[in-house]
Amino acid sequence: MLTPELIKKIRRIEIRTRRLVNTSFAGEYQAIFKGRGMEFDEVRPYQRGDEVRTIDWNVTARTGELHVKRYVEERELTVMLLVDASASGQFGTINRFKREIAAELAAVLAFSAITNNDKVGLLIFTDQIELFISPRKGRRHVLRLIRDLLAFEPTGRQTNLKLGLETLNHMLKRRSIIFLLSDFLSTPDSYSSILQVSNRRHDVIAVTLRDPREQQWPSVGLVALEDAETGRIQWVDTSSRQWQQAFTERVNELSLARERVFRKAKVDRIDITTDSDYVIPLTHFFQQRARRIRR
Repeated sequence: MLTPELIKKIRRIEIRTRRLVNTSFAGEYQAIFKGRGMEFDEVRPYQRGDEVRTIDWNVTARTGELHVKRYVEERELTVMLLVDASASGQFGTINRFKREIAAELAAVLAFSAITNNDKVGLLIFTDQIELFISPRKGRRHVLRLIRDLLAFEPTGRQTNLKLGLETLNHMLKRRSIIFLLSDFLSTPDSYSSILQVSNRRHDVIAVTLRDPREQQWPSVGLVALEDAETGRIQWVDTSSRQWQQAFTERVNELSLARERVFRKAKVDRIDITTDSDYVIPLTHFFQQRARRIRR
């Protein structure tokens, strides 16, 4: 159901993200994401400076005058938003839940795609495939994606990154751009191999969504912590130095293991946190990619 509150939220996201796209990201997106190659456009008379290898000898023989083949870049691309909708996304201690930021980020990327005449699709997953929307163009299509990201209620609660990537590998017949939006709290070994396979077939960008409380917990005494994906509740003494140290070690171990997996798969990443504006890390990603292409 499209409630007035949901319509207002979708509209607010559209206004903010389209402004960002029009002022910043559309041009940068086009600069770093190239088409699939060159496609034939037309045959025209030879002009001084044209390369000999572009001469169309069949037309030249038929007309008696030199003609060359003209090619243009095949610009149209397919962008897939692969979004983790597991229960841990319904967490946020500062401004918004991770799931809300995922929806807004997806909107920026989707509007950047359609502004450059590319198609954009969506696959929402948990520990099962929840929703698939085929890639299309147009503003109305993007608004539908935003609506589903905000309002869709998944059946599953846990995460299966491998399943999401395998499904897209099966569905996408041509090389595409895949933005994988997740908090990546799963064991890195569970998605390491499929991430390598996926990035060889496509251009995979990992967008990590984090909340400060997942990195550092304040000393507030005895607290009941619930695992959002399993429902398991554990009482912990957050003022305990031993617990704080163990918590920090677990966070660092997971972060280092995740970094090794991304590096081995040669996957670019964008780190987003709920307590800061995503514009800076997104801009940094575009700039880094642009510099690498120019080398």
